[in-house]
Amino acid sequence: MTSTTAVILDCFTVEPSGLGVPPYLSSYVREAYSALRRAFPEADVRYLTIDDVRWHLNGGRPHVAAPASDPLTYAATTNRESALKLLHDAAVVVAIGGDKVPSVHLHAVNGSLPEIARALACTRGKTVLLGPMSAYAVTEPAEFAGLFDAVHTHTLTAEMMDRSTFAAADYAALRDDRESYAGLVEQLSWEPIAEIELYRGCTRRRFCDFCNEPVKAANVAFRSVEDVLHEVGLLAQAGVRNFRLGMQTCFFSYQNRDEKQIEALLAGVRDAVPDLEVLHIDNADPLAVASPAGGRIATLVAEYCTEGNCAPMGIESFDPEVIERNTLTCTGEILLRAVENVNAAGAARGPGGLPMLLPGLNLIYGLPGETHGTHLANLTWLSRILGAGLMCHRTNVRQARAYPGTPLAALGETEPPPSAVHFDTWKADLDAVWDLPMKQRVYPTGLEVPGLHSFFVNDAGTWFRRLGSYSIQIVEPSSAVALFTQADLRVTGHASRWVYGERHGL
Repeated sequence: MTSTTAVILDCFTVEPSGLGVPPYLSSYVREAYSALRRAFPEADVRYLTIDDVRWHLNGGRPHVAAPASDPLTYAATTNRESALKLLHDAAVVVAIGGDKVPSVHLHAVNGSLPEIARALACTRGKTVLLGPMSAYAVTEPAEFAGLFDAVHTHTLTAEMMDRSTFAAADYAALRDDRESYAGLVEQLSWEPIAEIELYRGCTRRRFCDFCNEPVKAANVAFRSVEDVLHEVGLLAQAGVRNFRLGMQTCFFSYQNRDEKQIEALLAGVRDAVPDLEVLHIDNADPLAVASPAGGRIATLVAEYCTEGNCAPMGIESFDPEVIERNTLTCTGEILLRAVENVNAAGAARGPGGLPMLLPGLNLIYGLPGETHGTHLANLTWLSRILGAGLMCHRTNVRQARAYPGTPLAALGETEPPPSAVHFDTWKADLDAVWDLPMKQRVYPTGLEVPGLHSFFVNDAGTWFRRLGSYSIQIVEPSSAVALFTQADLRVTGHASRWVYGERHGL
């Protein structure tokens, strides 16, 4: 190396099986840090976000006036003031970015390819791309020509640094690189929640046509409990107290639904981090959750994890024609049984007022086979769940995206589905018929919710939340509270995607 500096430029990632938007600390960031430390032992490895760069490109100021929060410069690191110099001087820059699903975050905007190109314009060293964006660098090389010396679609190790890779590294190789994360965590300006991967691939016999997971890993590869706990232990030693077991297609299918292994994992995290603040999961295949073992695993999750937890399940569509055309396999009847299992295990409220574990639902519009009847089928089944007195944590409604390498992408151009025109109207229907009454049920007026912190200010007021998986957001209208202020709020009203509240004593 001609320089003693290496840089990680985090432009944030969003995938069905993992979240890499602050406050989440993604596996990509940790892999890049470990690989750089191992490849260049004498290097000073610095962590930047695209928000650090945006700050400088806007003249060293936010894009909005105080006290409002700026989503383009919100996630600053301790290195913000020297961000451009670090990029200029670095011998190697690993840029992490890309999304496999469309996603909008209140306080974060994923770095685009033009932004990344502008950030790297001042670099003189080697440039490496890691994450979902790399798949597009492979399929659309003209758009990325000359920008990166190497691209890595799934993982990065020290041994991989000098060449492009299009398959995930063995878990043993990733562990060989892994060491203390203290130097990484101390560069964050926020309290992180670490996204922990449990396995690759999908345990279903038939894959959903839109899913990227078979592209990432054609065969299932589980991490051992011991390997996961080794990583958790290193993060705990670095000061991390918040964890989400989320970087996989289905938590309930870990080790092929082996209840003893799952309990060993959850108990092991508790032992490794006795003072943990958050332990949540993400992603749950309703086929697994609806099984007898699924009910017992849900009970383990409610017992060992912290409250406010969510098990998001991809029904994707209740329309039998869409289910058949896209090999979705889950039906409305199966989904209902899965929702019942999770409610039976986790609907009881914890000491902070929130249910221990609730299901989340994922719906996708725009899949082959969609008609106007698709929306009616969705509304009918959701009304049935609501009428049964069950609770759901949140519902994610999005439009289909054809990710490179999936059967959906192979279809090429097709006639636009009805949701191409009606998506906004259909989403408004779901808000009124399903989301709003569900928010009123899960977060009733007068509910006391302690342990929140302020994290964003805009025209609506100050937004509060806890750290966690799809944490409920409570808006205090017409207020501007300093960020990261601790507060307890009482619920005063409801919207479809958040609730309103007021701080005590005001």
